[in-house]
Parts: sequence; C-alpha cells; structure tokens
Amino acid sequence: MAAAIIEWAKGWDQVQEGITKLKNILEGLPDEKPFTSQEYMKLYTTIYKMCIQGPSYGYSEKLYEKYKETFEEYLNSTVWPSLKDKEDHEFLLRELQMRWNNHKVMSRWLSHFFHYLERGYITHFSLPLLNDVALACFRDLAFNKVSLKVKNAIISLIHKEREGEQINPSLLKNAIDIYIEIGVYEEDFETYMLDDTSTYYRRKAANWIEADSCPDYMLKAEESLKRERYIAGETGYLNNGTLKKLVERVQHELLVTNATQLVEKENYGCEVLLRNNKAEDLSRMYRLYQEIPKALQLVANVFKKHVIGEGTALVQQVEEASSSQAANKSVAQEQAIIVGNIIELHDKYMGYVKDCFMNNNVLRKSLKGAFEVLCNKSVACIPSSELVATFCDNILKKGGDSEKLSDEAINKTLEKVVYLLVYIHDKDLFAEFYRKRLACRLLYNRSANEDHEKFFLGKLKQQFGANYTSKMEGMMKDLAIAKDTQRSFEEYLHENPLLKPGIDLSVSVLTPAFWPTYRSCSLKLPSEMVKCVEVFNGHYTSKTKQRKLSWVFSLGTCNINGKFQQKTIELIVSTYQAATLLLFNNSERLSFLEIMTQLDLDHEDLVRILHSLSCAKYKILSKEPNTKTISQNDVFEFNSGFTDRMRRIKIPLPPTNDRKKVVKDVDRDRKYAIDAAIVRIMKSRKVLGHQQLVLECVEMLSSRTFKPNSKVIKMRIDNLMSQDYLERDADDSNTYRYLA
Repeated sequence: MAAAIIEWAKGWDQVQEGITKLKNILEGLPDEKPFTSQEYMKLYTTIYKMCIQGPSYGYSEKLYEKYKETFEEYLNSTVWPSLKDKEDHEFLLRELQMRWNNHKVMSRWLSHFFHYLERGYITHFSLPLLNDVALACFRDLAFNKVSLKVKNAIISLIHKEREGEQINPSLLKNAIDIYIEIGVYEEDFETYMLDDTSTYYRRKAANWIEADSCPDYMLKAEESLKRERYIAGETGYLNNGTLKKLVERVQHELLVTNATQLVEKENYGCEVLLRNNKAEDLSRMYRLYQEIPKALQLVANVFKKHVIGEGTALVQQVEEASSSQAANKSVAQEQAIIVGNIIELHDKYMGYVKDCFMNNNVLRKSLKGAFEVLCNKSVACIPSSELVATFCDNILKKGGDSEKLSDEAINKTLEKVVYLLVYIHDKDLFAEFYRKRLACRLLYNRSANEDHEKFFLGKLKQQFGANYTSKMEGMMKDLAIAKDTQRSFEEYLHENPLLKPGIDLSVSVLTPAFWPTYRSCSLKLPSEMVKCVEVFNGHYTSKTKQRKLSWVFSLGTCNINGKFQQKTIELIVSTYQAATLLLFNNSERLSFLEIMTQLDLDHEDLVRILHSLSCAKYKILSKEPNTKTISQNDVFEFNSGFTDRMRRIKIPLPPTNDRKKVVKDVDRDRKYAIDAAIVRIMKSRKVLGHQQLVLECVEMLSSRTFKPNSKVIKMRIDNLMSQDYLERDADDSNTYRYLA
C-alpha cells in the first residue's frame, strides 16, 4: 500500500511546532520540557517523508530554504537584539557566549531533524552542509555586526590583566574560541590583537626608556614577557602559533626597537653593566636577547670592546711603569706581571660567558676575538710570547712566585697559561723563548720543581701536539742522562786517583739538537782548567768513539775562593770570569790588551767580563782610570781590599738581549715550516688555486705554531716553484700543480 502524501502546509506546521519548542527550550522557558525520543522520531520522519514523496526530491528544496530561514529569523528577532545594546565588556562577552552555545545546540538539533537532506538533496546538488549554513547565518547576522565590540572587549580584559587586575580567564578563552570555531580567528582577531599589543608595548617602552635605568628597563621587559607567556600560554586562551607571534611582537617593541640604546649607549647600557660587574643584570640581558640574533650580536660587540678596553688599560699601566723605571732591574719582572693580570681578566670574563651568557657561541667568539687582540700586543716593545715565557719562568724557577703558591695553585696557573697561548699567534716564538729559559733553569739548577716542569710540558703537548714540545722534552731527558754520565765520571776518578785534576768538575753532556744555540766564543783556558777538560775528554772517549765533545764555556759556572785582606770570600762566577780572575794569580797588574791576548777573547766579550768585575756592584778588580766604562787603555789589578758582609757572593755578567737572535732563528724555522705545509697540502690535493692554498696553509699552521703572513706564503710558493716542487697551471696562472 502506498504511503499517504503529506501536504506542504500540514507537514511544515508539524516541523514548525518542533522548531518553536526548541527555541523555547533555548530561551529557558520554564514550562517547556525536553524532546522525547517519540517527538524526535516524529519530526525526523515527517521531514523524511516530505523529501521522498512525489517526483524527484519532493519538498527537499523548500525544506532546505526553510532551514536557513529558521536561523535567519531566530538571529534577527532574538540573538541580535540581545547583543546590540550590550556596552559592558564582560556582559557582552557573557551574552555572546550564551548565544553562541544556544546556536550550536540549535544547529545540532535541527541538523538531526533535517539530516535526510544531506543524504540526498544536498549531496546531489553540492550545496553547503546544514552546519555550514547555520554557522554562516550566525556569522553574518550576529557575530560580524558585533565583532569590533567583542574584539575591544577582549583587548580590554587583556589590558586589565597586563596591569595586574584580576579577570575571568575562562570568559576570555571562550570569547576567543568563538573566533576559532567560526573560522575568522587569524584574519579578524589575531591581527587586530597583535597590532594592539605592539601599540601597547611601544607606548610602555617609550615611557620606560625615559624614566628607568637599563637594569630597571630590562627587569620590566623580562616581567612583561613572562606575563605574556603566562597570560596567553599557560592560561591557554591563545594557540601556540599566536603565542609565538605575540612574544615576537613584545620582543620587537621592548627589545629590538631599543636594542642600540639599551646595549650600546654610553653610560647607560651593557658597557655600564660590565664596568660595574652587574652579573645578574647581564644574565637578564642575555636571556632577553638570546633569541634575537642581531641584538645578541650588539651585546657581543660591546662585550668584546669592553674586554679589549680593560686589557689595553692594563698594558698601558705596565708600559708607563716600565718607562718610568727604565734603569731598574725589576722592569722585566714588572712587565711579566701583565700576563698574570691578563689571566685574571680572562678568568673574570670567561666566568661571565659561562655563568651570565650560558656558554653562548656568539659570546665565546667575542671573548676569543678580544683576547686574540690583547694576547698579541707588545708591551714596551716586548712581544707577548716573550712576556708569557718570562711569566712561566718566574713561576717555575727557584726564588720565583712558586714559593708563594701551593702545588695545586701552580698547576692551575700553568693550565691557564696554556689556555692563553691558544690566543697567541706566535706560538713558535713562545716555544723558543720558553726553551731558552727552561735551559737556564735546568743547566743552572734553578728549577723549583721537576714535576711542575713536566706538568706544563704535558699540557703544552696535549694542546699543541708532540712536535711542539719534542725539543723541550728532549732537554729534560738529556739532563737525566747527563747526571748518569757525571756519576760515571766520578766513579772513573775514584778508580783512577792519579788522574784527579785537583778541581771538582761537573759536566753536562747534552744533545745540540734539543738545546738552544749558544754563542760560544774562543777561550784560552788557564792551566788549572785545561787538565780538567783533558781528563773528562779521556774518560768520555773511552766510553764512546762515535761522538765528539764540543765545549760551550759560555754556559759554565765556577766557584773560586777570593783571598782578600779581611777574609776569604767564595765567588760564584762564569767560566769566562773565573779564567780572567785566575790570571791575577800570576800578575798583579794587567792591561786590557794583555788580558785579551792571554785569554784569546773578542773585544766585546772581554768588555762585558771586565765590566762585571770592576764596574758593577762587586768590584773584585780595580781599574785605572776609575770610570764606569771599559776601554782598551784601561789597566786592572786585583782589589785585595774588597770585602762584603756575605761569605759567598754571586757575580752576574751583564745581561745580553738575545731577542733579535731568537726572532731571527724563529723566522728561519718558519720558512721551513711553511715549505713543509705547502708541499704536504699540494701532495694530497695535486692541483689547487692560490687563494685556497694560502687559506689551507694558514689553517694548518696557525692552530699549533704560528699564523703565517700571506705575503710570506707567496714568497715560499715562488721558492718551491724554483726548486721544481710546484708549477703554475698552463691555463690558469692562479692555479698550482704538484710535481711528483
């Protein structure tokens, strides 16, 4: 049997009755009861039958239009009038939230009633879905009309919370969620809110920058960022994408726009914090700027400039002290103090990098750049590499700073020296200066502690490689072998008492390759010393036939007894000084030329020796005329009336400045090192452009020995081409080929 036809008027009256009941429920009429399942099924069935009866889709088109008209009528008659007159922000947001919730309920129920439309008619004609129609109606007829007021209400609540007032966060979140659900969040709300945030903090920044100090400004900026992250993030009324944009806007207005003034302004920003050791404020500045690369680079630049300024001031102090005490013997020691000061400066600002700047790579590079400038400055024309070597010598020798420090403190200081050496370009120059001082400590038994010497060499080896310390380690081993040789010589004399020379003799047999080169002038030894040399030569040649001894008298010391009128005084002198004094055992008076002839010494060397014995603190010899300078017309005699309160005195020779020789030797070795580096690179690469070859050569040598000059590298390349190690490419003159 065919189903009864439902006329439009009758069918729609039934549907309209259900819609009216739904509206009454939404408006909260007390007498209206909820839908029963029978009522729901009756409405659904009615609409279903109206859709399937008759040709095609029955009343589907009219029902679809009535569905939309239902929402339009309800929004125009009920929802919009309830919203348009609300001026109080909280009342408006509450009313909007209630109306939106009611609308969603109404949309959900009606979409159930009219669901069959989506199964046939809507799908067939590709029409908007029921929920989309309902949403569009609410957006166009209610929400868009009140959107500006809603945005201002939301912004007003956000401002209140920024100023510390208590608000209802759920009210705020629910209002913003409406924008999200309707689908206009980004285009309508987010941009508006972000622009307002920029305006708000731009105004705040202008007031703070005028009224507050840099630390106070930074504190307020940090608190503002924390508050924004909490308000928008932890309370959850903004999504993560907006929260990131919001923080960027706040950062831009508070930090980026004023970065130059906050960081670089003299007597205001980062410079003042560094000058006054404001670690906490520096930490805050870093926290604020760590996510802003350009601003962080400003901090790094000021940091570098400040460190260079402090280090330069220390250098200037030492230079002024050196110039005012040019004749003072302690000038060299005072100049070496700068190294200790630079170490303290490095400790201080490395502490800032670690504690305040969280070991940030940009700030570490900035500190490295600053100390590369400081550690490559000359002080009073003395290269930094020599100053560091002198500083180490003062720590490691007897009578130096080691006596004031514990073993742990000495090792820590030496470790810091190695760290400082990383910044020095002329590491090879340091090695040569240090090697000469190490030689003095070892040969003259001036080293305070052998363990400290080995510890420092171990740290150098660890940092710069075995090749860097090979000669120094060879010196240490050499001396240990020399002690065994000396013991063997003493046993030899004990077994052959007739060979004893009558003078106690101690000899250190060394390997020339390990030790610095020493200028050893000719010397005609006194007879007392000749026998000593002959006896030792006889012993040594009996042990080995392969090696030949070459005596370096400039390194020798002698202890001789000076028999003066009042008392006998033991004199500690060099071999040259001893040979000179022994001449006066046989002659009361000797002229300069006679001494020169008998000792076979150069004029320059003899002047130094005679000056130390007749014009310095201890006048063992008297000279005529009695002047402060030595000339070849002078006559000398033994000063028998000399006396001193000490029974044992050391008479030093005037110091010689061997800096030029060290630099010359290092320059010679550098040429060989550059040649070796170029050949090593070209051997592996075969073909390489000039610029790339220079860069690789600099990189290979600068980390462990020295930073070569590009002009010097060019000269060495030309030299290697002349020796047929390299050739220019036939097609490109800036490219080299390795000749196997």
